[in-house]
Amino acid sequence: MKKVLLVAAREFIATVSTKAFIVGLLVLPMFLLVAALVFPRLLNPRNFKTTGEVAVIDPRGQSITDIRAAFDPQRVAERREDQARLALNQAPATVRQLAENNPSRMTAAVASAAPELRLRELAPTTDVQREKAWLLEQTEPKHLALLVISDNAVTPSSDGTYGSYDAYVPANLDERSMTEIHGAIQEAIVNARARAEGVDRAKAEALVRVPRGKSTTVTRDAERNTVRGLNQFMPIIFMALMFMGVMMGGQSLLSSTVEEKSNRVMEVLLSALSPMELLAGKIIGQLGVSLIALGLYMGLGFAGLISFAMLGLLNPVLIVFLVIFFLLAYLTYGSLMLSVGAVVNDMREAQSLMMPIMLLLTFPFWVWLPVSMNPNSGFAVALSMIPPVNTFAMLIRMSSTTPPPWWQVCASIGIGVAGVFAALWFASKVFKIGLLMYGKPPNFTTLLRWARQA
Repeated sequence: MKKVLLVAAREFIATVSTKAFIVGLLVLPMFLLVAALVFPRLLNPRNFKTTGEVAVIDPRGQSITDIRAAFDPQRVAERREDQARLALNQAPATVRQLAENNPSRMTAAVASAAPELRLRELAPTTDVQREKAWLLEQTEPKHLALLVISDNAVTPSSDGTYGSYDAYVPANLDERSMTEIHGAIQEAIVNARARAEGVDRAKAEALVRVPRGKSTTVTRDAERNTVRGLNQFMPIIFMALMFMGVMMGGQSLLSSTVEEKSNRVMEVLLSALSPMELLAGKIIGQLGVSLIALGLYMGLGFAGLISFAMLGLLNPVLIVFLVIFFLLAYLTYGSLMLSVGAVVNDMREAQSLMMPIMLLLTFPFWVWLPVSMNPNSGFAVALSMIPPVNTFAMLIRMSSTTPPPWWQVCASIGIGVAGVFAALWFASKVFKIGLLMYGKPPNFTTLLRWARQA
């Protein structure tokens, strides 16, 4: 056991002391930090502002007054504020509170991004084909669109159907500009229809609008506002955490074994300890590396939940099972990757043998959505009982909105333990034979024959 711990300590220190490990460990946190700081600025509406001229032809003249009002700068700004307020209502409580504490800042941001649309009213008899050439003129302000209102846009046809409008735009028009234009023209036509029918639009909208009710999540400790979308993304978050931990440890096992074998260091190590001691030490050492990575990423997740006051929405039991299923997945996939590293001479030769393992490791990402949406389906239950993907599948089910029965969780863990023993048995047989073999790497059929014969 002392030799195993010495190998584990050497493997652990040799990995965590490298620049590649430190950089790789910090890549994701740095990316998340940069994304949090830079992406909002890149996507900030203040970086884009619709400015230009819109020409309108209303053959019947029934909506031009409302169009003029909808394109009024003050009304454009008000409509922008309404959109911002609606988006803010969908945000977490912390974000809403920050906006409420700085109303002037939000108002200034909305005002700075408000479109500057100049309306060009054309006569009802204007030739549309001739006016299309106006769109191609390179002038300031830019010519954004030519809108032709349908004859039945305000007054319905004999069959009771309403028309809309035709929009002619230049080839380089930004879709966001067209969205602003459509919002204004839609408001104008609806107002014109309501006036033509003698309907108070505000009352009509009040009758048909039913705001989404306030949702409260009830936990054993407290009640909090429901964060929409969190339940849908919780399974993929947990699965990604486990995937990163398994990949970091398994890839290190593979690369270190290949490097030691190609440099003939393996022969020196085998002169001092048995293949099984070496195998156990390498697996335990890289397990420590994976736990460091998993702990760091989990800490970042906790910090994010705490900052948004959403920690109470996370069931602590899931953390325990995340660690359990991670250990099962690491020991299974790590053993397989270690066996591949023992039979190849360089990383290029490992690619063909690694392909089936990587397909199994990434398979849960292909099916996480149907499993999380219907966690008690026959497919989900079967998948959570088939090693080595059962660890990922069961974690997806447990973090979904409908957790599985406890007997299924226990059965999946038991099957996972059996899978670990099978993977370790296979790795030990292959490891013992392949360590000192050089030349052409074997295929999977040969590896299975080694496992039976050893």
